[in-house]
Amino acid sequence: MERGDAVPVISAPPLPEPLAALRQVWGYHGFRHEQQAVIEHVMAGGDALVLMPTGGGKSLCYQIPALCRAGVGLVISPLIALMEDQVAALTAAGVAAACLHSALPAGEMAQTLRRLDRRELDLLYVAPERLASERFLALLDRAQIALFAIDEAHCVSQWGHDFRPDYRGLAVLERRYAHVPRLALTATADGATRRDIVAQLGLSAARQFVASFDRPNIRYRVVAKKEARRQLLDFITTEHGGDAGIVYCLSRRKVEEVAAFLAGAGINALPYHAGLDPAVRQAHQRRFRIEEGVVMVATIAFGMGIDKPNVRFVAHLDLPKSLEAYYQETGRAGRDGLPASAWLAYGLKDAVLLRQLMGQSGAAPEQARLERHKLDAMLGYCESVRCRRQVLLDYFGEHREAGCGNCDLCLAPAASFDGTEAAQKALSAAYRTGQRYGAAYLAEVLVGRQSERVHRAGHDALSIFGIGQELQSAEWLSVFRQLIAFGLLDVDAAGTGGLFLTEASRPLLRGEQRLNLRRDDQPTGRKGRQGANRAAPAQGLDRLLWDRLRACRLALARAQGVPPYVIFHDATLLEMVAARPQTSGDLARLSGVGVRKLERYGEAFLAVLRADAA
Repeated sequence: MERGDAVPVISAPPLPEPLAALRQVWGYHGFRHEQQAVIEHVMAGGDALVLMPTGGGKSLCYQIPALCRAGVGLVISPLIALMEDQVAALTAAGVAAACLHSALPAGEMAQTLRRLDRRELDLLYVAPERLASERFLALLDRAQIALFAIDEAHCVSQWGHDFRPDYRGLAVLERRYAHVPRLALTATADGATRRDIVAQLGLSAARQFVASFDRPNIRYRVVAKKEARRQLLDFITTEHGGDAGIVYCLSRRKVEEVAAFLAGAGINALPYHAGLDPAVRQAHQRRFRIEEGVVMVATIAFGMGIDKPNVRFVAHLDLPKSLEAYYQETGRAGRDGLPASAWLAYGLKDAVLLRQLMGQSGAAPEQARLERHKLDAMLGYCESVRCRRQVLLDYFGEHREAGCGNCDLCLAPAASFDGTEAAQKALSAAYRTGQRYGAAYLAEVLVGRQSERVHRAGHDALSIFGIGQELQSAEWLSVFRQLIAFGLLDVDAAGTGGLFLTEASRPLLRGEQRLNLRRDDQPTGRKGRQGANRAAPAQGLDRLLWDRLRACRLALARAQGVPPYVIFHDATLLEMVAARPQTSGDLARLSGVGVRKLERYGEAFLAVLRADAA
């Protein structure tokens, strides 16, 4: 058969309309946000760049057109776990879906390729590197393709936080399949990243759909590091006991230590990083997907491919390098729309370390400037005295007039003070000691501590020695941290890691500007606990029925070897608890109960509900 020859399709069933597919397959009764507009545009053959927050329904923007257009929808996805989760969920809903990746047995891969060649698939998930294979492209030439969906599209951009060179090869789609609509989808992309996505993928004529970046169900919180592990344990046990969560750490060693610490305290915690034996890493990831209440302690290598909707918290014990990375990682919490937490412990060492790492990166000047800007924005978020959500949305170009009422600074506003004089003293201490000492040493000088190293350096004879006794050493560390965040002090990356003054500090030293600083001695979580962010079942609903429905779901999931959320999401179980349906018709009216799932699982859940009503 020559390239481009059509394979005859015999008596193909009529294709469904998008709204009918939404109702019958997914069990939802209406589109959300920009979904309908995107789907209609793609159905008409248009290209699109889609920016929607995690949990905002991006997947339906390509899954529904793939079902409603003739041919197979080809989805380019970066991670195996993400492919497998999506395929499991689609298969459970009655969709002919499959994936191709390097970990598949040869027989299964061959069978999937045959299904593609016979036009038996609605959706096929592949890794980006597969599009570099001429053999695979030749197979696509014979297929009928409904659309191309490029998921996690920020990976194509060198300005993005998760650049993957293999994504650059996807430009072949524009050249080779110009008649097939293409969607590029991501949850995080600032202006520079969006422009790069458009340029690299040839989407200059694509319509851009930008939904709100707001995730109102997530409670954002930043705490000053004191005893970070104890703070983390207190947060989990007080607010998220028994919940699934992710804890991010910067190093493999820290991952291992924190996981062991949490496990020793009775938390069902597992480590995950690239240095683990692949079989162990895969087993831990599977437990996180399949079991309830597992806490994964991981490097940022974990989570991008996890489709688990009921992650109730994401915690950071180290500072992310950018707000894009922070937003992407925290967005893995609460994908089901139920209450979730984003908790970050942040200290002076975080700011200093990241400044040093960036100074030593060897990046080209333009890239270095962009990375510096991104880190400045991240530090500014941590040091903010206004609503976290306002700061986060401002970064992505979305303005919010009022505070959100669901972040630490709205629930317990931070105290601030006129820190002009304190800042001037701190800057003077850095300057007069030679601009080569760290914050802890400078704090000793300011409070007048007669240590051996201060005396040996002769700094106890300086005019700035002991001029800062109105603050304690810990308070001076907070001042220095904020001056670094505001760009008034910088870190010597190549030398001792000492602090030196920037050009921006001159107006402050000359008395030409004032500076407000925040106090770190305010409660970091106590006030927030009056609205502890536990999942909705704890808020007045029938806990016994909830637990029975979850047990039913877990039993079905184990029997089929799929994650529990593939059966039904928590949100659907909550509707069952609230509505207590007694018939198939009643159950079908609930969100998330499609035709196939009603057939497969309806009676099992109705049995639990009827027994509760008896």
